[in-house]
Amino acid sequence: PLARAGATTAPTLASAGNVKVWIEQQMRSAIVAEFGPEYSDVDPLVTPATKAAFGDYQCNAAMSLGKAVGRKPREVAEQLVAAAQLAGVCEVPEIAGPGFLNIRLREDALAERVQAVLADPERLALPRKTAQRIVVDYSSPNIAKEMHVGHLRSTVIGDALARLLELQGHAVVRLNHVGDWGTQFGMLITHLREVRPEAVGAADGSADGLGSLEIGDLVTFYKAAKRRFDEDEAFQTASRAAVVALQVGDEACLKAWRALCSKSRDEFGQIYKTLGVDARLEERGESFYNPGLGAVVQRLDAAGVLVASAGARVVYPEGAEPSAATDEKNDGPPPLIVVKSDGGYMYSTTDLAAIVHRVAEERAERVLYVTDSGQSLHFSRVFDAARRAELAPASVTLEHVPFGLVLGEDGKKFKTRSGETVRLADLLLEAVRIAKEDLLKRAEERGEGVEGVDALASSIGISAVKYADLSMNRNSNYRFSYAKMLALTGNTAPYMLYAYARIAGIQRKARASGGGSEGPAGAAVPAILLGTAEERALAMHLLRLPEVLDQVEGDLLPHRLCDYAYELSGKFNQFYESCPVNNAPSAELRESRVALCTVTASTLRLVLSVLGIPTLEKL
Repeated sequence: PLARAGATTAPTLASAGNVKVWIEQQMRSAIVAEFGPEYSDVDPLVTPATKAAFGDYQCNAAMSLGKAVGRKPREVAEQLVAAAQLAGVCEVPEIAGPGFLNIRLREDALAERVQAVLADPERLALPRKTAQRIVVDYSSPNIAKEMHVGHLRSTVIGDALARLLELQGHAVVRLNHVGDWGTQFGMLITHLREVRPEAVGAADGSADGLGSLEIGDLVTFYKAAKRRFDEDEAFQTASRAAVVALQVGDEACLKAWRALCSKSRDEFGQIYKTLGVDARLEERGESFYNPGLGAVVQRLDAAGVLVASAGARVVYPEGAEPSAATDEKNDGPPPLIVVKSDGGYMYSTTDLAAIVHRVAEERAERVLYVTDSGQSLHFSRVFDAARRAELAPASVTLEHVPFGLVLGEDGKKFKTRSGETVRLADLLLEAVRIAKEDLLKRAEERGEGVEGVDALASSIGISAVKYADLSMNRNSNYRFSYAKMLALTGNTAPYMLYAYARIAGIQRKARASGGGSEGPAGAAVPAILLGTAEERALAMHLLRLPEVLDQVEGDLLPHRLCDYAYELSGKFNQFYESCPVNNAPSAELRESRVALCTVTASTLRLVLSVLGIPTLEKL
């Protein structure tokens, strides 16, 4: 083997952050030290142990490495154990079977990590990443239309991902790409001028505003306008003329358009407030990018990717362009239409202009588009066109974050009894109503009252809807069930809120009897004792939070956070049932166990806050 590098002082577990990554780094260094730099890219295959008997982590690299270097895997494993700089953090790895390495963290190192978290109640000793500037595009409702159940997923998933990325230390720009431009506004303005001229005014610009009209009224008017547009040629002509007037800046049309946007914005704001969406979500509608559409077309043309097709101008996927000898109606992938045959622009043109703005003006290094999976092909083609025309450099990542459908309990598309799309506002109100009904029923059974029942029901009901959505793999469809999401058992928001409130109650009892550690600056941090299997298992799960956060930062699957929190509450229950806290046999052990309660509560609170769910101290 090569001569080993001089020993270096290994970092403590308190500063290691993602321990799995740290172990991978040490094992990779050991591989290079023993077998040479040509093996620097070998995956050390470090995974969390599947059973406690196998330690905390397993390294399975010796099996494949042995074949590559022509040695028995167990001999390779012995060399890796000798070379790995794990002292101070891990016990000497155990070689199992033909060459598997079982790695177990030292108890004192694990206790030190818990102390570090206890001493940092705000960030829980989480390291900050090298900051990237990340744009998260989510929610995206349409002006003059009500938000419906389909907007729920984009809104809560996007909001959660933005919170997580910010926690990781990144600079996050939250953008709401609302649908606020296009033919539909010409139709609606033309229709309203005839049936409610006092709302949007005549062509001379006189108007009293939308006044008492609700967003539901606008939806009704829009449906009527759409029917007329489909059936009445004269209305079609007038609507298109209104669109042209809007595009060239006609003040009367702009005034009507602004009124429609303002009315919709107020409605969206109420729903965002109810859902607890971060107030920094900035509206950037399609209209915002209008000035840059022409320049985008020019850049596509200059790059040689824009071609004429049936009067339109399109971008074919690379390698799929029709040749002169090929019928354009081939079976290849369809092109991205950038300019319609009538000279109008498409959604795709706006999306390309948005990429240009986000790269040039927002200085984005990563852009996430949180929309339904039905738009996957669209974004694939938009990203392909942007790359080929060099609208975004290779250093900027463009990622579609797709999600599945919200289905009814029957497994079919979620609709009202009359067959209409479910309004998001109605869905949230119903969740709150059921939560309140349940609270009052259980209080009556106990012969008690419920203080602040309306606020409590609102918190539980809204949290239940959000958590139910986030706890599902976003790539899958899921069945919407009030009964399941409001259940007090299983991986639900009510269960998690009660789990947190229970721990908060234990802490209050400890403080009332003169014990407990909050871990504020300047306070003495107690010794952490991990003498039982339950104490150690709880501490180990707490230590794995950075691993989960890093994983979600990469794969953008927030259900992993829900799974982590649910498993944490299970580990805590096992600990609490086996390890007396306030009645611990010694003051030192009591302090240690109260500290474990404190760190568990802080971790649950942090994870739930990333998911956009506020905790309750009492339930």
